[in-house]
Amino acid sequence: MRVVIAPDCFGGTLTAAEAAAAIADGWRRGAPDHELVLRPLADGGPGFVEVLRTALGGALHTETVTGPLGEPVTATWLGHGGTAYLESAEAAGLHLVPKGRRAEFCESATTRGVGELLAAARDRGFRTAVIGLGGSATTDGGAGMLAALGAVAVDADGAPLPPGGSALARCARVEGVADLGGIEELVAATDVTNPLLGPHGAAVTFGPQKGADPAAVGRLEAGLARWADALAAWRKPVADDDGAGAAGGLGAAILALGGVRASGAGLVRSATGLDAAVAGAGLVITGEGSFDWQSLRGKLVTGVAAAAAERGVPCLAMAGQASVGRKQAASVGIEEVHAVAEHVGSVAAAMADPAGTLADLAEHVARQWR
Repeated sequence: MRVVIAPDCFGGTLTAAEAAAAIADGWRRGAPDHELVLRPLADGGPGFVEVLRTALGGALHTETVTGPLGEPVTATWLGHGGTAYLESAEAAGLHLVPKGRRAEFCESATTRGVGELLAAARDRGFRTAVIGLGGSATTDGGAGMLAALGAVAVDADGAPLPPGGSALARCARVEGVADLGGIEELVAATDVTNPLLGPHGAAVTFGPQKGADPAAVGRLEAGLARWADALAAWRKPVADDDGAGAAGGLGAAILALGGVRASGAGLVRSATGLDAAVAGAGLVITGEGSFDWQSLRGKLVTGVAAAAAERGVPCLAMAGQASVGRKQAASVGIEEVHAVAEHVGSVAAAMADPAGTLADLAEHVARQWR
């Protein structure tokens, strides 16, 4: 039987390529006669550039840019043809903030480095820029990115605001013009459709994951509400657009610049030839670190399941942890969900050896499918 292995990254423990390799290692032990096809994927978050580089080729560029805490970080982006592929998490990712300090910086983290990456692509003459959104430490509405390009959020006295989302509560307007040079097409690649504000917005939905307590969420929401008004006056209203809340509202700034939203998983699905790989397969395996309710809202695993369902191929998911029931998973085309933590007895045991325990789970499941 031909088995396609197409996971996302496992939340800071395994890249998509590492996860695919671990599943394949275990599957070979459990079902050595199966043909395995590996297609590691990404939906715009961490691993986006790595996966596209493997699929497309192209040239990698490395820059030193401003990280989410204002300190220099090293970030990589891909140039292929006339398109620059940027990953916002490379410059503003949650993995760049120590876990014990996330609450300290959740209100001041900046996307300035994303703007610096975009400026680097601009200066190299690229006409199209695709920015993968996901896994961010920021909730600044993309204000940092715009500032790096020349469009600055200022207070009523015309003074530039300090970095971060809470400071935006004092935003009076956006001054200046964002210099995109010869970039003619700007794409926000994300599978998060959340708006900027409200119960499903950037602050309320994703703020707690970045260290924000209820009080901080309230301040971030107030800042983003003021920012939404400033963007509307500067360019156009975008707060209610799909994806405006992606990456802490970075999507809103890209949309205000005239960018469009596209499915990150769909883009990667096309680039990696997933559909061709699934055709004729007997089973598709996808996965991610945590399979939860957000997974059902258009994230990568649902895109893989859709590709399988279109061809009548069963799909199962492997995850570090799972909080989605069988019926919920079946609603997006996933027949089985297997969790490493459940298989080895605890989250701690799973985290102690992410690749090894994932391989063990894959071996166990493979024996059932052999």
